[in-house]
Amino acid sequence: MAWNEPGNNDKDPWKNKGGKNQGPPDLDELLNDLGKKVSGIFGGKGGKSSGGSTPSGKSFSSIGISLVVIIALVVYAFSGFYTIKEAEKGIVLKFGQFSGTVDPGINWKWTFIDRIIPVDMQSTREMQSSGFMLTQDENVVRVDMQIQYRVVNARNYIFSVTDAVDSLNQSLDSALRYVVGHAIMDDILTSGREQIRQSVWKELEKIIEPYNLGIMIVDVNFKDARPPNEVKDSFDDAIAAQEDEVRFLREAEAYARGIEPRARGRVKRMEQEAIAYKDRTVLDAQGEVARFEKILPEYQAAPEVTRQRLYIATMEKVYSNTSKVMVDVEGGNSMMYLPLDKIMQQQSTTQRTAPQSYSQPQQPDLNSSPASSGRNDRFNSGRN
Repeated sequence: MAWNEPGNNDKDPWKNKGGKNQGPPDLDELLNDLGKKVSGIFGGKGGKSSGGSTPSGKSFSSIGISLVVIIALVVYAFSGFYTIKEAEKGIVLKFGQFSGTVDPGINWKWTFIDRIIPVDMQSTREMQSSGFMLTQDENVVRVDMQIQYRVVNARNYIFSVTDAVDSLNQSLDSALRYVVGHAIMDDILTSGREQIRQSVWKELEKIIEPYNLGIMIVDVNFKDARPPNEVKDSFDDAIAAQEDEVRFLREAEAYARGIEPRARGRVKRMEQEAIAYKDRTVLDAQGEVARFEKILPEYQAAPEVTRQRLYIATMEKVYSNTSKVMVDVEGGNSMMYLPLDKIMQQQSTTQRTAPQSYSQPQQPDLNSSPASSGRNDRFNSGRN
């Protein structure tokens, strides 16, 4: 039966405590009891009564200590978890001494014993160096150079030198000034920029190699090179003149490349024409020889007939290519002239005008020629 049922209040815990009928406990008394128990946990004597230490105080002290220890262990265990990013690698230090490396992911360490230093291994970093430098030909030039690098060995990057980035920066300045000091200004400003870049890259790797910085040079960029502002205009004119020189050389080379093939073509054509003329002449000579060789037996058989036939053929060939004919009259000093060119020209003119005038073509008067007057007189006297 419950202590608070109606009609039966004898079992009320706040009543008859210690054999006495009393009300609820006093708040001050409750706080005093709690203070004595806490002081007993930390070695106090508040838990003792007049008759000696109570067993309930000792039990409460052992439970409290256990709870504190458990809570401390849980907090310590959870505080040891840490995360290394995907692009990083962790350096583990145990009491300040290198102990190893850890890969990306969730890991656990001994708090207050281990120390983790994350190092970015995949990002490409940049570094720049610039300043006024003296060239080999004793000119002052301002050069801007930029490099890109990446960490490849985390342990060397952290422990080889005090500050790997500062060491790399000083090495870059040293390499750049060494290369510029062994080059002339024209090469730095114009055509030798690529060679300067390659030389700086090679010299920088040579300088940092003994220090084992754990760094790899990815690229070197030659950003700018210019003379001091006080002489910039003069250098601009000099650079423009050099650019004009290069342009004129390129134009001359282009002109030469355009002329040379045509000249070679003309030479080849003249050679081919000469060879063709040679072959044609040789073949014509061989044909003439063959023709005379065929005529020789005929000439030996009938010399007079063959001679007359050759003469007639030759004259026919000659007269077919001329428009004037001279005829020598036998037995006299006169010569007959036949103006065939005039006759043919007059006939062609008459044929063009005949459809318009409907006139008969006039025949030329052969006797009107002065050269034929003597011939006509002699011809008429011969007839009589």
